[in-house]
Amino acid sequence: MVETREIGHAVPAGYGPLVEDNWELRWPQSIGVYAKMSREDSQVTSVLKAISLPIRRATWRVDPNGAPDEIVARVAEDLRLPVLGDDSDSPKAPVAGRVSWKVHLQQALRSLVFGHMFFEQVYSVDDDGQVHLRKLAARSPDTIEAIEVAEDGGLAGIKQKPPHTTDLRKQASLKPIFIPVEKLVAYVHDPADSTWQGTSVLRPVFKHWRLRDELLRLECTVLDRNGMGVPVYSSSDASLVPGANPQQEIDTGQAIVESLRSGESAGAALPFGAKLEIQGTKGQLVSPRPAIDYHDSMIAKAVLAHFLNLSDGGGSYALAETQADLFIQSLQTIAEWIADTATQHIVEDLVHEAFPPYVGPTPQIMFDPIASKRELTAAALAQLVQAGVFFMDPKTEDEIRRRYGMPTKEPRDEDTGKGAASAVPDTE
Repeated sequence: MVETREIGHAVPAGYGPLVEDNWELRWPQSIGVYAKMSREDSQVTSVLKAISLPIRRATWRVDPNGAPDEIVARVAEDLRLPVLGDDSDSPKAPVAGRVSWKVHLQQALRSLVFGHMFFEQVYSVDDDGQVHLRKLAARSPDTIEAIEVAEDGGLAGIKQKPPHTTDLRKQASLKPIFIPVEKLVAYVHDPADSTWQGTSVLRPVFKHWRLRDELLRLECTVLDRNGMGVPVYSSSDASLVPGANPQQEIDTGQAIVESLRSGESAGAALPFGAKLEIQGTKGQLVSPRPAIDYHDSMIAKAVLAHFLNLSDGGGSYALAETQADLFIQSLQTIAEWIADTATQHIVEDLVHEAFPPYVGPTPQIMFDPIASKRELTAAALAQLVQAGVFFMDPKTEDEIRRRYGMPTKEPRDEDTGKGAASAVPDTE
C-alpha cells in the first residue's frame, strides 16, 4: 500500500469562529468554572446525574468478536467484565492490581463535565511472564498544563503540572511531566476543533446558570425586604419640642430604622411627636421566580432532559414520556462513544502489549441498551413461565424467594437421597 503525505495541517490557529469567545470559559480557566457549576448548583447536579447514572447502571460486557478465547479471557479478566454469551453476567473474580471497569466508567464520564478526560495505561508482568493491564490512572483535568497536538491534528501527548510538595526547594526543581499518546486513553467529548479539549455539556448551560444564580440572590433580597417591610421614621415637629435639633433627630431616626430587627426584645424609643412605621410594598410586586423557573428549564433542555421540568401543572406526563425517548437516544450515543473509545485505546492496546505479534479480530466493549433493565412483577413472571419463555430453574426460584421474603426452599426427597415413604412413619 502506498501512503501519501498530508499537505495541509490541523493545528488550531488560536482565533476564529470555532475558538471560545468567552474568556472565562477558555481552557484551562473553564475547568474551575465547570467544577463550581457541578459542585454548587442543584439543577446542574441533577442534570449530570440524569446523564451519567443510566449509563453506569447498564450492563457492560466484552464481546469476543471472533477473537481467540485466550485473548477474550485476558481482556475480561483485566477489565473485570463478563463475556457476552457466558452463563453468568457477573464480572470475573477480582484480581489484585487489575482495573475496575465500574470505577473507570465513572471517571470517564467526567469528560462530559470538563470536555475531556485522560487516563494513563499502566501494565505489569506477572511471574509467568504474562502482561496485564494493571491500572488506568486518571489524569485529572486540573493537573494538565498543556495538551500537545501533532501537525496532522492527532494527539501528541499531555503535559502535567509537577506534583505538589510542601518542600519549597524541591517544588522549585520539579519539572512538568510529559505523557506521550502511546500511554494515554483520551475521552474527548464532542470536539469542535483539533485542540483535544472537547466541549462540556455545561457550555450552553453557563449563561442560564449565571443569570439564575443572580436571580436567586435577588429573590432572597426581595423576600427579606418585603417579608418584614421597610421601616420609616417620621420626625417630630421641631416647633413643639423646645431645643430640638432637626438634623440630629433625622440622623437618630436613620440609625433606628437601619438597626431595627425582629425578635422578642425588639423595640425603639422615639422623641415626642415622632413616628415609626413598617410599610409594605405598594403596587404590584414583581417576583423573580418565573425567571428562575425559566432558566431551570433551559438548563435541563440543554441536555434534552425535558422531563426534569415537570412539576404541579408544569406539563403533560405523556409528553414527557415521549421526550424521554429522545433523551435515552442521546445517552445511547454517549455510551456508544465511550465503548468505541475504550475498544480502540484500551482493548486493542492491551492485545498489542500482551499478545505480540497477534494480528486479527480483537474483543470489543459493549453494553446492553440504556434503560433496558426492567423489574419483573410476579404476574409478568408467571406469564413468562406459562408461555414457555423460560423455565423456573433453581437459581430463578431462589431469587424470587429472596425478593419476596419467602423462606428458603426445603430440600426435596430426591435431593436428600431418601424415599418418599421414609418421611412418613410406618404405623402397621
